[in-house]
Amino acid sequence: MLKEKLKKYTLILASGSPRRQQFFKDLDLDFEIRLKDIEEIYPPELKAVEITDFLAQLKAAAFEGELKENEILVTSDTIVWHQDKALGKPKNATEAFDMIKSMSNTTHEVFTSVCFKTNTSSTLINDVTKVTFKDLSDEAILYYIENYKPYDKAGAYGIQEWFGFMAVEKVEGSYTNVMGLPTAKVYEYLSTLV
Repeated sequence: MLKEKLKKYTLILASGSPRRQQFFKDLDLDFEIRLKDIEEIYPPELKAVEITDFLAQLKAAAFEGELKENEILVTSDTIVWHQDKALGKPKNATEAFDMIKSMSNTTHEVFTSVCFKTNTSSTLINDVTKVTFKDLSDEAILYYIENYKPYDKAGAYGIQEWFGFMAVEKVEGSYTNVMGLPTAKVYEYLSTLV
């Protein structure tokens, strides 16, 4: 299918996320990984999807002038948005606990933005998913943090782990978006490129 259409191109995923890399494998796409160290700092006035849009483009901008004619670069960023603020990756167990506790028995939003860059163009797409947590006990939250150490995950949780199976009451929108990539939208966009 798409793999065949993209034969003339080199697809580059600029992400160290094992989940995003696995999605590209599961979508049956040939790709290579190129990483750059980017300071993920955004202007404080940005809100919700503006943050992920900004950061996905910032990551792509680092490759300016380096892409060859047949290369397609993919960068992305995901945040959890709750109570009018962005929940990034927790620095420690206390921060992880506070994040999860604040989302207990409420609905939050997960935003992902994806930037597709070639040597002549740049396109941005994004997606939002609403996730509702049930009422969570401190014991369950502490168990999760201790056993799953969710320090590499925005909002301090992985929906694809024990916690997601146990805590998530409802998902409105793309499930894979919550894991870091709206796969159907990405696949659809890459199909339009070729």
